[in-house]
Amino acid sequence: MSRLFPLRPKRSKPGWVALCPAAGSPAAVHVQQGGQGRARVLWVEALTTGMDELERLARSRGLSAYRITTLMPPGSYQLLQMNAPAVPRHEWKEALRWQLKDFIDFPAEQATFDVLDIPTESHAPGRPHMVFVAVARNEQVGEIMARHDRAHLDLQAIDIPELALRNVAALLEDENRGLASLSFDQHGGLLVLTFKGELYASRRIEIPLEQFTGADLERRQTLFERVGLELQRTLDAFDRQYSFISVSRLLLAPRPELSGLLDYLGSSLYVPVDQMDLSQVLDLEACPTLQQPAEQSRHLLALGAALRQESQP
Repeated sequence: MSRLFPLRPKRSKPGWVALCPAAGSPAAVHVQQGGQGRARVLWVEALTTGMDELERLARSRGLSAYRITTLMPPGSYQLLQMNAPAVPRHEWKEALRWQLKDFIDFPAEQATFDVLDIPTESHAPGRPHMVFVAVARNEQVGEIMARHDRAHLDLQAIDIPELALRNVAALLEDENRGLASLSFDQHGGLLVLTFKGELYASRRIEIPLEQFTGADLERRQTLFERVGLELQRTLDAFDRQYSFISVSRLLLAPRPELSGLLDYLGSSLYVPVDQMDLSQVLDLEACPTLQQPAEQSRHLLALGAALRQESQP
């Protein structure tokens, strides 16, 4: 699985620590891959004041010895789908930089970006080869790096929420079947469609979690219908674009605010709908609170960010 915005590799202790102040619930998570077994979640800690706690957490957890990753906040980057350049892969970034000017509202020279392949050649030969391009302003990436530098932390990668959720979905897929995964937080809904551990499509649903809180029955029904319509349109478009991928089910990350949505989607979509439960695929013994699916969902993107697969430098 590819990574975005790779930074400066150093020798560090095993595992990844994800510091995600802008995720669904601000959190820090340490995950270590378990060889042939499940990845282990060693600890999770809420960040009550976001990055203001960074230096305190660095001292209390000894984070200077670990590889650190974080997520770009929604709205601070764009995820574009573009045609893969007709050049060798090692030349993709240089070729795409000059195409970016037609998709962004600032000079391409001021852009930090990375490219993520959408594998289709072995499944649908002859169709146009597409890639995802994640792009942000240099100054936004620089601000994130500077905050970690001030805390003397080894920030080795900056990722995006779509890939964090992709990392989780990769563990939950049925063999040789596609998977739709949906989560909600204060930024709204995030849907990703994956196949064999790769991201093929994503969609933002502009309904923040707080809109479900305290909504009366009529308002909740309206919100549920909006979500269902967005999902149906996305699944239909995905089926047309990637007919070689059969989506086995949709997994909804549960939150108390979403009570009733699982049943609604189960009755309105043509794919089975289930509740997401990471206890099936992660070793959560060190974090008993994460045995509850709703608690997993609170920290879902931070968990996904820490589920990186790159080998130790």
